[in-house]
Amino acid sequence: MPRRADPATQRLDEVSKRIIEALQDDGRASYAAIARAVDLSEAAVRQRVQRLLDSGVMQIVAVTDPLQVGFTRQAMIGIRVAGELASAAEALAKLPQVAYVVTTAGSFDLLCEIVCEDDEELLEMVGTTIRALPGVVSTETFVYLKLNKQHYNWGTR
Repeated sequence: MPRRADPATQRLDEVSKRIIEALQDDGRASYAAIARAVDLSEAAVRQRVQRLLDSGVMQIVAVTDPLQVGFTRQAMIGIRVAGELASAAEALAKLPQVAYVVTTAGSFDLLCEIVCEDDEELLEMVGTTIRALPGVVSTETFVYLKLNKQHYNWGTR
């Protein structure tokens, strides 16, 4: 797993930001095309991209439409935990159906997005797996009825 960058100490220069934005626009862009766009050599772009990947600043992945690959049920689950949060968050993160986990302030201690094949799998995950995790007090499930927007090209601001 790549080392995560400390957001307090990680500062990106304008060239790195432009490289990230180019890859957000087209994750398959060649190093040569990016090099022309940011006025660097292809080798320099390749090195910068590798540093950004190694430091955990970015990932390059294929984003799919869950419905088209057989996952008909997605949901956001709000979780309340008694006591220490890290172990519950780590346990959630290990579940293959969980797309992401965040620690929050407010009504819930943790939020996780879950991607399941169907309602039966969602019921099993929430009712048996997640609620049984140590420290979990309660859950609230927000079933996705329609995916209105899912974009990852928000830039580097």
